[in-house]
Order: sequence, then C-alpha cells, then structure tokens
Amino acid sequence: MKQQKHLYELLKDFSTAMLVTHSPDGHMHGRPMAIAELRPDADAYFVTGINSPKAAEIAAHPVVTLTFQSSNQYASLSGRAEIVQDRALIDRLYKEDWKIWFPQGRSDPAISLIKFTAQDGEYWDNAGAQGLKFVYRAAKAYLKGETPAEDQKQHAKVDL
Repeated sequence: MKQQKHLYELLKDFSTAMLVTHSPDGHMHGRPMAIAELRPDADAYFVTGINSPKAAEIAAHPVVTLTFQSSNQYASLSGRAEIVQDRALIDRLYKEDWKIWFPQGRSDPAISLIKFTAQDGEYWDNAGAQGLKFVYRAAKAYLKGETPAEDQKQHAKVDL
C-alpha cells in the first residue's frame, strides 16, 4: 500500500501523460494527453473526440500504457481504456480550453472521455533526497564493482 500511495503522490504532479495504443498497422502509437482527472487508485480520465483515431484504436485494442516523465521522476501504468460519453462526468471535468477542439463547448456531441483503469504500474523517483541517496548507492556500488541495491522508495512495481 505504501508503494501505491508513493506512485499516486508522484503521478499527481503530472499534468500530461503519453497515451500508448495499438495502431491499425500493428505499431505502437504514443501521443501526449492532458490529464482531465487522476484518482488515487491511478485510474484516469482524458478528453478526446468520439471520432478520433485514438478512440478507434482503443475500441479495437483496449489494453494501453500511460507513461509520465519529468527531469528526475518517471512512471508507467498499464491497464485498459474505454471511451465513455457520460454527460454528467464530462460536465464535471470540463475545462474551457477544451473549446479549442470542441467549438460548441461542453455540449459538443463529439466530446468523449477516455477512461483508463490501471492494472499495474512502475515508478522511478530520483527527485530530491531520493536522487542523492541513489547517487550515494551508485557510487558505493561502483567502487565495490557491484550494482546499486534497489530502494523501493526510488523504484518499485505496483499492483493496482
């Protein structure tokens, strides 16, 4: 549970994620997405157009990956995505800047949400004291001809 909380604490500072889907030609396709909502269990919502290529990719292959990156913090989540058109949820999450893509605003019939349900995640946290601790462990291991010991505050796989 500590690892799940640490993962959420790390994720909540991100405003965007890379959403990776399966494209029709069989390749992986990633694109940046603004996070509309992130929940403590790592489930998330993103806005998209109902007729967008990513909506079609999700409908065909709902298993997706989200990745997050800053200069010294990284995370990935694996899970399932689905397209939802819950008008009450869209109204609650709506942001005025969505009007760039949806000129009719919150009532635009093309607005839909990607609901991401996380199944597992992994993080690498080298921020602040964690980064200094890693440098110390790495230097110590280097001098001994070893690899640095794992620290679950710095890196962990998390079942969600």
